[in-house]
Amino acid sequence: MIRFIGRRLLFLLFLLFGVALFVFILSHLVPSDPVAANLSQSAMSNPAIVAAFKAKWGLDRSLFSQLILYFQHLLTGDLGTSIRTGKPVLDDLMQFFPATIELSLVAMMIALILGILFGIISSIYRNKSVDHVIRTVSISGVSIPSFWFALIMLYVFSSLLGITPGPGRIDPRASTPEGGTGLLLIDTLFSGNFQLFGDVVMHLILPGTVLGFFTMGLIARQTRSNLLEVMSMDYIRTARSKGLKESAVIVNHALANSMIPVITVAGMGFCNLLGGMVLVENIFAWPGIGQYAYLSAVSLDFPAICGVSLLIAFIYVVINLLIDILYGVIDPRVRYR
Repeated sequence: MIRFIGRRLLFLLFLLFGVALFVFILSHLVPSDPVAANLSQSAMSNPAIVAAFKAKWGLDRSLFSQLILYFQHLLTGDLGTSIRTGKPVLDDLMQFFPATIELSLVAMMIALILGILFGIISSIYRNKSVDHVIRTVSISGVSIPSFWFALIMLYVFSSLLGITPGPGRIDPRASTPEGGTGLLLIDTLFSGNFQLFGDVVMHLILPGTVLGFFTMGLIARQTRSNLLEVMSMDYIRTARSKGLKESAVIVNHALANSMIPVITVAGMGFCNLLGGMVLVENIFAWPGIGQYAYLSAVSLDFPAICGVSLLIAFIYVVINLLIDILYGVIDPRVRYR
């Protein structure tokens, strides 16, 4: 196990290097001018201001010189300074990432609970009305564009019915707890501010449901197909012949032996939640990594774009490593080499 983890961590270093190199070169090859994207029209007409801007951000150097300088800083843990915010990229990521991870965890919880539940029900009532309804919902979750679903949910439940609050992470009149983890559910709960805790929960419902809907569809379909395959095995028929209740057969025998593919889908779904919520975060005005990445791309903020890409790549590798370790926990037959 230790050697396996060590090899994966070594692979992580090479992967991050490759991602940083690829994103840096690709972002600098975009046929746009970061000077024009960040300076006003009047400033652009002043050659001295343009020259000072290029010198400050190293844009007057060759691409190769910029690349070498970037990797020199990267080896010391310095992701550079954001052109748009003027702050270190690492500080920006630490500021925006808690909002994203909180929303992703809520969305993943919704996806896991509903996906596994729907998958179990669908496999039990195979080819019946309930199964057809669940399969339709699952296919809809996979097929419907998240940004369109977000707009519909926001219009119906917030604007039309007034059940949930509008965009944002909390009520704009409320103040967030200071000096906490950045995860508002934890900070408000530990500070004893239960009214604000309830407000945070209400703001999480719509974006969490929208983001979890796609992954829920994948998990439900995977759970159903795995359970149907496992339920036809000989040991399931043996368990039933012993007089065990159907619920015990499904939970203790069938479900446990069909979880490995579900864990894989759930893990990849969680990675997609963290890396693919740009549109949803912008629709719900959610101050997370997705919105930060969007604003960085619009302003051609090269250090910020590279920093976000490295963070997403790191998350992908770590979650894949955790999934591989979970295989051995769930199935003792799995061996690591």
